[in-house]
Amino acid sequence: MPDYVLSDDTRNKLMKVSTASVATALYRRGLRNQFIQGVRPVSWKGKNMVGQAFTLRYIPAREDRNPITVFRNADHPQRVAVDTCPAGWVLVMDSRKDPRAASAGSILVTRLAVRGCAGVVSDGGFRDAEGIGKLDMPAYHQRPSAPTNLTLHEALDINVPISCGDAPVFPGDVLLGDGDGVMVIPAHLADEIAEECAGMESFEDFVLDQVNNGASIIGLYPATNDQVQADYAEWRKREGR
Repeated sequence: MPDYVLSDDTRNKLMKVSTASVATALYRRGLRNQFIQGVRPVSWKGKNMVGQAFTLRYIPAREDRNPITVFRNADHPQRVAVDTCPAGWVLVMDSRKDPRAASAGSILVTRLAVRGCAGVVSDGGFRDAEGIGKLDMPAYHQRPSAPTNLTLHEALDINVPISCGDAPVFPGDVLLGDGDGVMVIPAHLADEIAEECAGMESFEDFVLDQVNNGASIIGLYPATNDQVQADYAEWRKREGR
C-alpha cells in the first residue's frame, strides 16, 4: 500500500470543498488533467466523497478467457478488488470509458458499502443503477449499463496506476467527488490542497454573499480592490469562518 495516509483533518477539509476549487489549486501547480471526464453521481447524496484510491484495471475482453464461468473463480480480480478495497477508500475502475457493459452492479457495490468503503468510481457504467443510487455510499459512473461486462471487458490488475476518464490515478491518490464529478488529487499534494481550498471556499462564499447583495464583481473577483480584503476579514469574523 502507498506510504501516504489520509488524515482525518485533511478528509474533513476536503468534505467541505468543491471539485472546482481543487481544479483551480491543481492548475496553479501545473496539473490540468485531474478531473475524471464523463463521470457523474449515480445519485447525488448532498455530501462529498473523499477517500484514497484503490484501483482496478479492465482490458478488452478476449472471448476464450471470459466465459460466464470465470465468475466462479475465487481469485476473479473484480471480486477480489471489491473484497479487499480498504474501509474509507474509494474503488476506482478503469473501464476503458466504455459504459456499454457494466463494470459492477448493486450487489458488488453494496458489498463495498457494507465494508465501509468511501465510494466507487467507474468511467464505464453500472448495472442496477437504481439500486446503487439508493445506497448511502457515493457512486460515480457514466450511465446505466447492460448486465454483464464479460463480452467487452476483462478485469485484470488490482491496485496499479490506471486511467479513469482520461485522468491518471495512482494507488493512494485522494479522490474528491461532489455533485459535478470527481477530482484526483496526487497523494503528495493532498494536505496542502485541502488547506488551500478550505480558504478558497470561504472567500468564494464571501464573494457570493456580496454579489447577492448587489456588489459588482469588478475588483471583487478576483480581489484587486484593497477594500475587499478588509471587508472579507470583517465577514469572516462575523460569520465565524
